Amino acid sequence: MKFQFSDKEEALFKVIQQAGAELNYPVFVIGGYVRDKILGRPTNDLDFVCQGNGIDLAKKVVELLPGTHKFSFFKNFGTAMINYKRMELEFVGARKESYNRDSRKPAVEDGTLEDDQNRRDFTVNAMAINLSADAFGELVDPFDGVGDIERKIIRTPLDPDQTFSDDPLRMLRAIRFSSQLGFDIDPITLESIKKMSSRLEIISVERITTELNKIILSKKPSKGFVHLFETGLLKIFFQEMVDLHGVEYEGGKGHKDNFYHTLQVLDNVSETSDDLWLRWAAIMHDIAKPPTKRYKKGIGWTFHGHEVVGARWTPRIFRRLKLPLDQKMKFVQKMVRLHLRPISLTNEEITDSAVRRLLYDAGDDLEALMTLCRADITSKNPNKVARYLTNYDKLLIKIDEIEAKDHIRNWQPPISGELIMETFDIKPSREVGVIKDSIKEAILDGEIPNNYDAAYEFMIKKAGELNLQAK
Repeated sequence: MKFQFSDKEEALFKVIQQAGAELNYPVFVIGGYVRDKILGRPTNDLDFVCQGNGIDLAKKVVELLPGTHKFSFFKNFGTAMINYKRMELEFVGARKESYNRDSRKPAVEDGTLEDDQNRRDFTVNAMAINLSADAFGELVDPFDGVGDIERKIIRTPLDPDQTFSDDPLRMLRAIRFSSQLGFDIDPITLESIKKMSSRLEIISVERITTELNKIILSKKPSKGFVHLFETGLLKIFFQEMVDLHGVEYEGGKGHKDNFYHTLQVLDNVSETSDDLWLRWAAIMHDIAKPPTKRYKKGIGWTFHGHEVVGARWTPRIFRRLKLPLDQKMKFVQKMVRLHLRPISLTNEEITDSAVRRLLYDAGDDLEALMTLCRADITSKNPNKVARYLTNYDKLLIKIDEIEAKDHIRNWQPPISGELIMETFDIKPSREVGVIKDSIKEAILDGEIPNNYDAAYEFMIKKAGELNLQAK
């Protein structure tokens, strides 16, 4: 197979060809770029391997490329990076690797292109394109990567047991590529992941979470999670999610399998949002159902308070997985805590007070919350789904009406604590908090309108009940 390149690609590859020729280095573009070129997927990350010194090659390329480009190199790893026209170009010398069982950091020595392709994780990532003048654009594909792309298969080039023992992170990468590309994992490779799953324990949490987030961001993340679960990898780093699996029966009544329900919610969210943290909210929304599960005779299975417990668990899980503990975590925590609120409003006559409180609590995240709640409808009964969606539409109309009238969203109290202290000549105290909370509750309950004059009058009245007089 011989490739045709865009004008931009060809101009770049000719410069790299010239640099290789001046150093007498055979040069190849390898890995993900080749795979994505065959698949017709856009990519801005290009990896080049040469039979020589990758840093020297990169320096020569910088000399020959027109303009000024950001260049960095890592002597210990023998790699160099160039930023060129919004592309990341990485250069490395062909190498041979050997591994110690207790580490994924290999001992490296110079090698041939064949050695370099042998060390690659999967056949679809082991293909190379020759950039030499006498074979420009020719594919080097020793493991039939093209065939595996046609068959939509993820497979290791060499013995999968050895591949995964050498670098256990490759087990997660196999699942990630399967999820991203919509490919199946070769049965022998998949069986090897099950067998070697415990090797993942030598991998840092940060690297595991990086791959996990890529799975979550794939088009249909449930595919990746099913593989994680069935291979035993998931229980190594996310036992709480594994605990969602299974159905328990009591009095002839069972509940839905919350693991597969969660995956359906995650897929539903993924159809409408690329937001990683909203997808995490889908993963976490029912995470505390196992410890809150109870069977009540005459009622059935209940999970009372799972949203509260789940919100409480969120920082702990994020901390363990080395996920950010900033506003992103707080957003997920809020979604978990509030995810039952909209559906509870649709089950009853919607009061203005309840809508005001939802607006107040959700704030700018209301649309995200409604997206999650719609995704949470996984019933196989089309009439039930239609009824829920109709009720959500009614709720949204009510929300728009209340917000237009009362402006509760991202509400700031019309009376500040400072004004209360100044008006009654008091210092910070319990009374200040009581008056502020009373004003907030009165506005949310619709007792008074959301404006300064009404709130000030209510403040004077409430203060009188507390034996406070304006100065």
